[in-house]
Amino acid sequence: MKKLIALLIPIISYSQMNTEIHLFDIVTENGKQKLINGKNISNNDGYDSQPHFYNDNLVLFASTRDGQTDIAKYNLTDNKLSYINSTPQGGEYSPQKIPNSKNVSAVRLDKDGKQRFYKYDFKTGKDTELIEDLVVAYPMWYDKNTLICSAIVNDSLQLFVSDIKKKTNTMISKNVGRSFHKIPNSTLVSFMKKNGENWEVWSLNPKSKETKKITSTATAQDICWLPNGTILIPFKNVIYKFNPKTDKTWSIFHQFQDENINNISRITVNKAANKLAITAEVSPRILAEEQLKGYNNRDIEAFLKPYAKNVKVYTFPNTLNYEGIDEMRKRYTPFFKNTPDLHCKVLKRIVNGNKVIDEEYVTANGTSFKALALYEITNGKISSVYFFR
Repeated sequence: MKKLIALLIPIISYSQMNTEIHLFDIVTENGKQKLINGKNISNNDGYDSQPHFYNDNLVLFASTRDGQTDIAKYNLTDNKLSYINSTPQGGEYSPQKIPNSKNVSAVRLDKDGKQRFYKYDFKTGKDTELIEDLVVAYPMWYDKNTLICSAIVNDSLQLFVSDIKKKTNTMISKNVGRSFHKIPNSTLVSFMKKNGENWEVWSLNPKSKETKKITSTATAQDICWLPNGTILIPFKNVIYKFNPKTDKTWSIFHQFQDENINNISRITVNKAANKLAITAEVSPRILAEEQLKGYNNRDIEAFLKPYAKNVKVYTFPNTLNYEGIDEMRKRYTPFFKNTPDLHCKVLKRIVNGNKVIDEEYVTANGTSFKALALYEITNGKISSVYFFR
């Protein structure tokens, strides 16, 4: 591996992980539903997440461009991607259509750290603050005046029901998550609640404020519902299904073979229940190739970009050489500057789950040698590297 001098490969992981939005058709064959015609509708180097069906032909999502996160819209009719806003002072997240309106809402995080909930004119992108006294993190509209959300309170997430018209916020529960959905054939909303290391699906009656546990989803914290009352639960590269009224255990709804669909997080279905959108991490292969290109170009920023902030670099099997992106930068910056003949060629690459193993031929300071490097990916970043000599 290129890191002869105990050099490794982290990055300034203040940036978000590289994720994409994938869209599928839901069809029924022989009485069973399945996903077909999958396509990447974001195709963007950077963070794309939180898909939301504005209607059956338009998908909104948060998308990073030019160093900021804006509200993207993808038209299923002409397969065109465009943006409804550009906010230089901050970025938008969790875009959603406001009921009985053409406009959308989003959580905005400004560069000065201010986080607030805004309405955006669908045509002009002009913004108006909706809630002034609550730090909304993950919202869901119940009706045009009622917002269900998890809000940041003392560094934790708490469940609130907000009346936009009356300007009131009622706290319901603590230790909640980010996934909110209307429960089919009811007036209830589902939310996620953490119990120890596991997540649970709970129901909420927005009117009476009554809550009730539905089921546990182990470590999976994102879900959505099909019209028949089945919950879809993504985990790694599989979507499981579970109907609380008829099933005793999870079963597989769909398992993806595409290596660019990893660690599925956000998941949603359109109103007609014939389209499904997910957020998924890109293939670990892409991250390994990205750092390799930066290495060969002696570009420190490009090299560090795929690495987690707390990346750990080891000599196999378990000798820790150093930890952290800052230390990696300190080691590699002079190495790149003082090694004009630096080059690494991958002779063979194996991708297995969240791990990439490269057999490399390295040249540095007039010396060439073969080496092996193992890159382990966690949450869309290279979290650890092991070098074999």
